[in-house]
Amino acid sequence: MEDFPQTPAEPTGEPVSLPDPVQSDAPAPELPPQPPQEEEAASPALPGQPEAAPAEPEAAPQKTIAQILEDFVSEAPPQEDLTDMAEIDSMLARDPGAPPLPPQSPAEDRAPFSQYEEAAEEIPPRHTALRVLAFLFAFLVLAFAVFCIIWDLKKGTSSGGYRAGDSVHVEIVQQAHPASDAAEADENGRYTTEGIAECIMPSIVEIYTYTDGKMAGSGSGIILSEDGYIATNAHVVADADAFAVRFFNGSEDDDKQVDAALIGHDTKTDLAVIKVAVSGLKPATFGDSDQMKLGEAVCALGNPAGLSGSISTGIISGKNRKVRASSNNFEMECFQTDAAISPGNSGGALVNMYGQVIGITSSKYAASVMFGGTAYEGLGFAITVNEALPILKELLEQGYVSGRVRVGISFIEHDNAIAELTAQAEAEGKTFIVPKELEKIGVYVKTVDPDSDINNTIFEPGDWILTMNGYEVTDYDSLSGALSGCVGGDSVHCRCGKIQEDGTLKTYEIDFRLLEDQSGEY
Repeated sequence: MEDFPQTPAEPTGEPVSLPDPVQSDAPAPELPPQPPQEEEAASPALPGQPEAAPAEPEAAPQKTIAQILEDFVSEAPPQEDLTDMAEIDSMLARDPGAPPLPPQSPAEDRAPFSQYEEAAEEIPPRHTALRVLAFLFAFLVLAFAVFCIIWDLKKGTSSGGYRAGDSVHVEIVQQAHPASDAAEADENGRYTTEGIAECIMPSIVEIYTYTDGKMAGSGSGIILSEDGYIATNAHVVADADAFAVRFFNGSEDDDKQVDAALIGHDTKTDLAVIKVAVSGLKPATFGDSDQMKLGEAVCALGNPAGLSGSISTGIISGKNRKVRASSNNFEMECFQTDAAISPGNSGGALVNMYGQVIGITSSKYAASVMFGGTAYEGLGFAITVNEALPILKELLEQGYVSGRVRVGISFIEHDNAIAELTAQAEAEGKTFIVPKELEKIGVYVKTVDPDSDINNTIFEPGDWILTMNGYEVTDYDSLSGALSGCVGGDSVHCRCGKIQEDGTLKTYEIDFRLLEDQSGEY
């Protein structure tokens, strides 16, 4: 390190003024505090000379900035990589107009002007290359983003490629149904569902009933013959005085109602036959219901809720179901199916996949007393054709079912009668006490037909029948069993009872003759 040239001060006692090495209008940098200088020892007096008075202490000679910096650096603790004085000189030779350097605290534990050393460190070439690559990458990403935004603005959104107001032309191609003959069965004789609809629906009709000139209801029917005989349910035509039929055979008469006449009905089995004066109809084909298997596919055709020409699909959910009609409690053998059977379907067809009618649907059985009068989803019933065909044949031939007899009464079964009389007494503020003789047996008779033979006896409405032909009776089944094998004109012996005002039961016996029933009401 080069030494700054120094000019020794002359011992004149006067302060020596040195010119600043750097001429600048800017104030000189603040110098760090200097340690106190020890007083110089006084020079001894020469012999023969009087002792000089003590001289005033001389002012410390002023040092150049270079001297001050050299002293400061020499007194500082050793630091690594200290900058030589040439570097200090180069930093001091800065722009005269630059602001003064910030004051440095001597207490800071770092080398003097270390901030300048850090700023002067040379950046390695490898770091420079990485920074250039990073800048180029960021530039490319930004350029690509700008390109995408401009492209979307010109071509539309990325979700569809269209903007509001764009004119779009879309061509939707609609093709015709492939040509096929659904009416043709497969090699095993089975139809598809659409084949059943095409082949069997022309054999199904919609029936309208009228009372006093006003429409009373509607149902379904199955064509039995080409000359217009149609099967349906007895409850469809009940209490009506006029009937009309609508066909689904694809003719011009499909939208017309054709008048029909009631041929006969059997309330006991809920079957009936009507006829229209139309020929050339397509009769349905009937199958053998005993050959149906559990789980076999079936279709129900009819007019539920007035929705003409409907078809629903399902399976045989149960066989040999003994189901009672809610009106007379007569038990019929039925199929259980999950094919939809609703009011309006009554009298329609339950068909297997071979196009054969194997059951006559009836919503009346679905709401039978077997289930407390409650309708269940997916629970429908159809009278098996093996059970229905003998009844339909008799209705076709003679208008009634042979062997039907009637007593000429309407009654309430034992348990229901006890409950009804108890509720009636409670409503009147009384208590109904069941006589001992009626605790387990008896049917309560509500009405007696005027034309019946029992009306010629002492029996009256409100009395009880306890036994009939020696058999105890409590319900419809037990009463029918007591009359099994009887025909019109046969004599019947009954033990009856009348409840007295004191709550006791007075019993008596009667004999009367049965009537042959051709009305279909019993």
